[in-house]
Amino acid sequence: MRHRHGLRKLNRTSSHRLAMLRNMTNSLFKHELIKTTLPKAKELRRVAETADHAGQERHTGQPPASPSIGRATRTSSTSSSTSSARATPSGPGGYLRILKFGFRQGDNAPMALVELVDRPEPAAEAGTETKAAA
Repeated sequence: MRHRHGLRKLNRTSSHRLAMLRNMTNSLFKHELIKTTLPKAKELRRVAETADHAGQERHTGQPPASPSIGRATRTSSTSSSTSSARATPSGPGGYLRILKFGFRQGDNAPMALVELVDRPEPAAEAGTETKAAA
């Protein structure tokens, strides 16, 4: 039985896994959309939502959360907190959207797109939708 085992090992050592998730979190906040495998995306959600929520609390007058932001991303707290200070849903979660994206060509691994919920839609897609609605 696998009760109370809180994470996926992803066939990596603990240091490699933590470094990979930190790098993916930084890339997600920088680019607002990343493509990865589905198990990695589900683990990334835990790390990124914690860092995003801590960054929001910092900007809403809550007690400082910079140590938790630094632990999650390994960057300076000012740079990561300013990137994560966005108009996102209030509450303790729900900052990421995981969309299934088919299967990888080489090994048939399930792929996923991970994006921030408040990510603005590209102008090209928004223009075509308004024309279709009219």
